[in-house]
Amino acid sequence: MSLRTISRNSAFGGVQGVYAHASEATGGEMIFAVYLPPAAQAGPVPALWYLSGLTCTHENAMTKAGAQAWAAEQGIALIFPDTSPRGEGVADDAAYDLGKGAGFYVDATESPWAPHFNMWTYIVSELPEVVFANFPLIRELQGITGHSMGGHGALTLAMTFPEVYRSVSAFAPIAHPTASDWGRKQFTAYLGADETLWRPHDSTLLMREKGYPGEILIDQGGADQFLDLLKPEALAEAAAKRRQPMTFRIQAGYDHSYFFVSSFMADHVRWHAEKLAAL
Repeated sequence: MSLRTISRNSAFGGVQGVYAHASEATGGEMIFAVYLPPAAQAGPVPALWYLSGLTCTHENAMTKAGAQAWAAEQGIALIFPDTSPRGEGVADDAAYDLGKGAGFYVDATESPWAPHFNMWTYIVSELPEVVFANFPLIRELQGITGHSMGGHGALTLAMTFPEVYRSVSAFAPIAHPTASDWGRKQFTAYLGADETLWRPHDSTLLMREKGYPGEILIDQGGADQFLDLLKPEALAEAAAKRRQPMTFRIQAGYDHSYFFVSSFMADHVRWHAEKLAAL
């Protein structure tokens, strides 16, 4: 699959690149970013996916999360996908939490979203084929993390495909979207009114039903202005009932911003590097 290189910059001895490719899943051009640590010059390295939140593109975490320094230290690559399809002809909504920038990591079945909003397929199937064909990455050593809507995506993908995502963490995830306005609104629009179709995209429900075979790391800001929408207590309760191995940290004084994410990024990158190195 051919790539168009948008930019390449040296960073911490490695290379931060931004690329574009034609996507069948979303029916248009998609942009993503990959950071290769210095270790990738000697051979393939593990890969950590970072899924971003509402209103974000590939660029937000790439420039604000401070992940490259820690990825260089740990010898792990970073993959930053976009959060939705873009471009002319792609359906959108005036609200910030629906449409462009708000793909919610699902495959839409409803009009007008279905032709382009297939972010589940894009992240699970299509983009991996692109990155593993073009970059020195170890396919068997993939971890996944994300923030807010991206934390929701990371947890649901990891619990659905634990054989692919061998380590998982999240920053302030939307933890119970079927019970939140950050979820019910979008699932109704993208997936329709049948709530049984929403269940595979709710990490609290997935935790109750199946859990994850490894340990999970979650950081949540104690001063997060969106706590009522995120519902972290629902996921924590489900994990406790399942006796799921989980490190769930409430970080006092931290809000929902990238100041919060960047403050604990080193812990998350090390977490994934250690889990993947142990395999």
